[in-house]
Amino acid sequence: MRTEEINIRDPFVLLRDGIYYLYGTRGATCWGPASGFDVYTSLDLQEWEGPLPCFENDGTFWADRNYWAPEVHPWKDAWYMFASFKSESRHRGTAILRADSPRGPFVPWSDGPVTPDAWECLDGTFHVDTDGTPWMVFCHEWVQAGDGEILALPLRADLRGPAGEPVLLFRASEAGWARRVRHSSGMEGYVTDGPFLWRAEDGRLLCLWSSLSASGYTQGLAVSDTGRVRGHFSQLPPLFDRDGGHGMLFRAKDGTLMLTLHTPNEHLKEHPVFLPVTLPDGMSRT
Repeated sequence: MRTEEINIRDPFVLLRDGIYYLYGTRGATCWGPASGFDVYTSLDLQEWEGPLPCFENDGTFWADRNYWAPEVHPWKDAWYMFASFKSESRHRGTAILRADSPRGPFVPWSDGPVTPDAWECLDGTFHVDTDGTPWMVFCHEWVQAGDGEILALPLRADLRGPAGEPVLLFRASEAGWARRVRHSSGMEGYVTDGPFLWRAEDGRLLCLWSSLSASGYTQGLAVSDTGRVRGHFSQLPPLFDRDGGHGMLFRAKDGTLMLTLHTPNEHLKEHPVFLPVTLPDGMSRT
């Protein structure tokens, strides 16, 4: 299967032992009832094997819809999936699953979402700060917050739950390129999607995130003034503004820094793309 044939949103790539693992939101079940996630594998980012189920609800899992944005990260002696879920009785939130291999099968690890119970949240990503503290960075969704927020939540060392309260990093409207949008309910606000943290070679801590701009879905970028999660994040120019977003960075086998995101942002037409990228300088701009 070639890359352009894969219908997923929110692509996430893990390179391990010479194999690329690709995860994402199943395009067909993104907006309604859902039951799991898949993984694809490749040696060259062009031809893929899969989809291979890596998590399936066996009927006992708490969520039955909006299975979104799976990411897989190593921590200590296992692999942890951070993904968003929702049910009729629970707000959307990010839960953590665990497996012994990047291929899965992943099983529930946290006791439901680790995001605040009363909040509509999504797109949790994992980050280990310079002092070794594990964090989850996530979105407080704009449909509840109005001005969508990116926050950081300290995690327990076993990743089963939070170790403190959320810390606000920035709001969507702080980016000069972000545009106000209207929800079907009539509410207006600014979208935040898909945070992902990356430590640049010069030591800067960067946060990728997405919102809507004049040209459509857009891949934004912010930088911490302290080089740590607890810092002020200033907005840099977008990395991609041609109707694509919810991206992340990874190093290819040859060391090239790559950006993957989904485009176009249209139901059943989304697919991952892989783009070599050069990060901007450290100047703060909006």
